[in-house]
Amino acid sequence: MTEFVYLYRGYELPASPGEMQKKTAKWMAWLKDLSDKGHLKSLGEPLQPGGKVVKGTKKQVIDGPYAEAKDVVGGYSIIVARDIEQAVEFSLECPIFEDGGSVEIRPIGQIELGDGY
Repeated sequence: MTEFVYLYRGYELPASPGEMQKKTAKWMAWLKDLSDKGHLKSLGEPLQPGGKVVKGTKKQVIDGPYAEAKDVVGGYSIIVARDIEQAVEFSLECPIFEDGGSVEIRPIGQIELGDGY
């Protein structure tokens, strides 16, 4: 089995607390299903808007991330799947699609650190 990160992009905040509860319930049901089937390694966390970006050889610090709302990563989860095709299949029920959002699926590489790390 391989670990994959789901990067959630384009999530829109609900207009009312009632809508927020409904969306949260859909997300939790979807993630619970993945967990019950042994495919959720880490629930992950939502990411707050804003932050900083450090870039270039001069290590310029800028406010960010500045991107269109649909491109900003709003959160992540780590799942376990047989291969990327299965990871894609698991993502198809994600509630983010109801808002026109997307799920980027990336395999997580394994780095072995030597002694002293």
